[in-house]
Amino acid sequence: MITNMGGPPRRQNDLGRTLSTAAGGARRLDWVLIASVLALAGIGSLLVWSATLPGDGGDPLESLDHLVRHLVHLAVAVVVCLILAAVDYRTVRAYAPIAYGFSVVTLVLVLTPLGAVINGSRGWIVIGGFQFQPSELAKVGLILVLATLLGEPRDGETRPMTRDVLFCLLVMAIPLGLVMLQPDLGTSLVLCAIFLGMLTLSGAPVVWVAGMLSCGALAALAVWWFDLLEPYQLDRIATLMDPAADPQGAGYNSAQALIAVGSGGFDGTGLFQGEQTHGRFVPEQHTDFIFTVAGEELGFVGSGAIIVLFAVVIWRILRIAQGCDQPYPRLLCVGVASWFGFQAFINIGMGLGILPVTGLPLPFVSYGGTAILANMLALGLVLGVNSRDRGFEF
Repeated sequence: MITNMGGPPRRQNDLGRTLSTAAGGARRLDWVLIASVLALAGIGSLLVWSATLPGDGGDPLESLDHLVRHLVHLAVAVVVCLILAAVDYRTVRAYAPIAYGFSVVTLVLVLTPLGAVINGSRGWIVIGGFQFQPSELAKVGLILVLATLLGEPRDGETRPMTRDVLFCLLVMAIPLGLVMLQPDLGTSLVLCAIFLGMLTLSGAPVVWVAGMLSCGALAALAVWWFDLLEPYQLDRIATLMDPAADPQGAGYNSAQALIAVGSGGFDGTGLFQGEQTHGRFVPEQHTDFIFTVAGEELGFVGSGAIIVLFAVVIWRILRIAQGCDQPYPRLLCVGVASWFGFQAFINIGMGLGILPVTGLPLPFVSYGGTAILANMLALGLVLGVNSRDRGFEF
C-alpha cells in the first residue's frame, strides 16, 4: 500500500490550526464594543470634517488637510490597538514600569525648552512638524502601573493595604503634579478620576476611599476660600453660573456653544449645514467643542446617539471587568472605563454649558493625533483582557 508521506498534508494541517486559532481569537473579541467605538470614530470623522469646512472665501484644502490627517491618525491608532489586543496582557504588565517612566520623562520634557505653549497650556512637545501631547499617554501609563500595584498585593494579602495605597498615591502624585504645572486642569481631573475609580474597586480599605473624597472636597474648598484660582479659572466658574454675564469675554465660548447646540433642535440642521459651525463662532470646535457640531447639525437625535454609544462602550468595558478572574486585568478595565466615562461626561457637559470649560477632547470623536492614539491603546488593553481572561458573551 502506497501512502502519501509528503509535506502538503502537514502544511494543510498547520494552516487549518492557524485559521482555527485566528477564528477562535476573533470570536473572543467583544464585537459590540468594537462596533460602538468604530461608530464613534466614524461620526467623529464627519464632525471634524464639518467643523473645519471653511466659511465664505476660505480655503477648502484646509478642511481636506484636517480630514486626511484625522483619518491617518485614526488608521495608525487602530493598527496599534489591534497589535496590542493580540499581546497577552501579562506580557504588557511586565512593561508597565517602562510605560509609566516614559510618560513621566516626557511630562518633564514639556517643561523644558522642548515644550510648546498651545492654547495657554505648556502641554506639547513640538519637534519640526511633529506635535506630541505627553499628558494623553500619561493616562495609559498610570492605569498600567496602578493596576499592577493595586492588583498584586504583597506578602500574600488578598487586597491592597495602607502601604500599597500610600505608594499608589505617590505614583499618581508625580504625573499629576507635572500636569498641573503646565497647567492642565482637565487632564489633572481625569488622572484623579482614574485613581479614585481603580482604588474604589480594588478592595482597598473603605476609609481610604472616603478619605480621598473628603480630601478632594476640602482641597476644593481651600482653593476657593484662599483665592488660589487663576483669574481665567474664576471667570469660567462665573460664566458657568451666568453665561450671559460676559458674552463677549470670558463667557464667549460657553455662550456660543449653547447657541450652536440650541439651534439644532430635535433633528438638527443637517450635516455640513450648521451656520454656527461654518461661521467659526465656536472656538476649537473640531477638538474641545466637537459635541456642539453634533448638537447643531445632528440635533437631539444625533447627539443623543453619541451619548448612547458612550454608554454602550462603558457598559461593555465594565462587563469585561466583571468577568475577570484576576484583579490585575479587572482593574485595567476599571481604569479605562473611569477615564472614558469621566472625560466624556466633562466634554459633553462643557458643550451643554453645565460644566466649566476645561479643554478636554471627546474620546474617539475629537480631532487630535496623540489623544486618538491613547484612546486606542486603552481599547487595545481592554480587548486583550477580554480575549484571554474570559470567553465571548453578548
